[in-house]
Amino acid sequence: MHIQELLEALRTNFGCYARLVKGDYLECVVPRPEETLKVALLIKSKIKSIPILRDKENDHRTSYFENYGIRLAIGYGSLQRFDTEKGIIDGEAIYMSGRKINEEDTHTMDRISIKNTLFFVSKDENLNESMEPMLLLLDFLMNKTTAKQSQVLYYKLLGNNEEAIAKKLGVSQPAINQHSNGAGWNAIEHAVQYFHKTLKNQ
Repeated sequence: MHIQELLEALRTNFGCYARLVKGDYLECVVPRPEETLKVALLIKSKIKSIPILRDKENDHRTSYFENYGIRLAIGYGSLQRFDTEKGIIDGEAIYMSGRKINEEDTHTMDRISIKNTLFFVSKDENLNESMEPMLLLLDFLMNKTTAKQSQVLYYKLLGNNEEAIAKKLGVSQPAINQHSNGAGWNAIEHAVQYFHKTLKNQ
């Protein structure tokens, strides 16, 4: 239910083509590259807001999921083949993002070691270098958010104001404001605007 809601929000609000592959791998094509960071943070905040059941046998894995949610790589590049009816997505953007995730994969059956969960990769090394510090800081902020804060971020990234979010969640506007400030919304909003402006000018 949560994932279907997310996929529908991505399609409706950003015109994205998004799909689950193998059950736990999400591919997403964002038509307007300047909106990609907002989409990535939307996905991350939605995943982190999903309540999960504790599993005593795999408690360390549950804790990692609660803290980090999902790892995301933004691949900024072209698509050589893109056919939604046949389910074909192929090109340098997909290749670069997939390779970046695999490079950073330190997960084994017995051990999980996570340093970063949010990446940007393109063929422009100057652009990569300019984005890296910002994404590292965003990563740090997002990994500290609670499920409630993540839920508020999700709705804010969709353009909802605090009054509307309070009504959706059945809480007061000051409570939403507290969650928003605790999650570092001001910094996140500025980062999204900077990313938008930078890629719009590419």
